[in-house]
Formats: sequence, structure tokens, C-alpha cells
Amino acid sequence: MSTLGRTKLGVLERMVTDINPEAVVQPFAMGVTPENVDEFLKGASVYVDALDLFALPARRMVFARCRELGIPALTAAPLGMGVAFLHFSPSGMSFEEYFKLDGHDIDEQYARFIAGVSPAMLNRKYLVAPEAVNFRERRGPSTPMACDLCAGVMGTEVLKVILGRGRIRSAPWAMQFDAYRQKLSWTWRPFGNANPLQQLLLHFIRPILQGRG
Repeated sequence: MSTLGRTKLGVLERMVTDINPEAVVQPFAMGVTPENVDEFLKGASVYVDALDLFALPARRMVFARCRELGIPALTAAPLGMGVAFLHFSPSGMSFEEYFKLDGHDIDEQYARFIAGVSPAMLNRKYLVAPEAVNFRERRGPSTPMACDLCAGVMGTEVLKVILGRGRIRSAPWAMQFDAYRQKLSWTWRPFGNANPLQQLLLHFIRPILQGRG
């Protein structure tokens, strides 16, 4: 409750310095823009995607620049009571090659992003209040258990990338673990959202995002 009314940036900066008072935090109060993206990524060994779901233009820009700079880029999405994870290697399939967002309106881009992040859609069967997710109003709440799972998965994968230890599956591989259903799914989607299975999934997702599902 003590953080209500405060910015995410300020809260997270305080959390980092509480954990490690010697940490150097460089805040970007205006967000990540084409003018500061190089400064934002300067010296990075790995990029951890923590942008809001509805910040797709910024996300596309950052992932593209990571690829150009040779920086591994990881994203973990809190879905239902689980986590969906993707790793984009600088030498593997790119963010754009996988999601295929170019040339589509913003609603279709959201549909393609959701389908690409979570090909298994493990959380779809137990949603009690699907109306809580409203893409037209830019609302997409997350459960605390999902956020904690994201942190655990992301922290582990970052460790593997930095230390060069353990198997790392990159896109078009995607991982989803759902704690509520106690299920783990690895999916492999060659051609990303152009894959026939993804096209079927998009046919299912579009009406839901448009409030007709």
C-alpha cells in the first residue's frame, strides 16, 4: 500500500537499491524512445523485456535494436496463473520474423503478440472473468503468482545466458508453465505466426480481443 500513487520507475529504483545499495541505476523517466534506445542498451549483456503489454511500438523498436547490437532479448508474460517465455537470440529468428506484426493495425498486432507469446494457451480454460481483459480499453490485469513465476523463470534464463550454462531454446521455441493446471508446454512454431497452427489460434483469439468471444 505504501507504493500507491507512486511511479513504477521510482518504486523499482528504490527496490533495487534496497537490495543492493551499491547498484547503479540509470532511470529513463520519459521511457525508451528512438532518441535514447542506444543509451538504454549501452553495455547490456542481455535485455529483459519488462515493458507494458500495450507498449508494442516501443517493444518492437527495442527488440530490433537488440538484434542489431547482438544482444539476447528475453520476454516473460504473466498469463493467468502462469508464465509464457520466449528467448530471441541475435543469430536466430528475430522478433519480427516470429510475430509478423508489420503491415497490420494495432488490434491485429495485439492478437499476433498474444498468439506468439502463448501458442499453448494453457490459461484459457479457467478464466472466470474474461471481461477483465479489454484490449480496446488497454486493460490486462495480471495475478501476483504469475508475476512471481515470471521473475523466477526470467532470472534463471538470464543466469544461463550470462554464464553460458544450460540448454537455451530460442524462438521459434516458446515455453509456458501454468501453476493452476500444473502443466508445462514447449511449443515449436517454424515461420512464427505464419505457421498453420498459429493461424488457427489467431482465428480463435481475434473475436476474444474484440469483445465478441
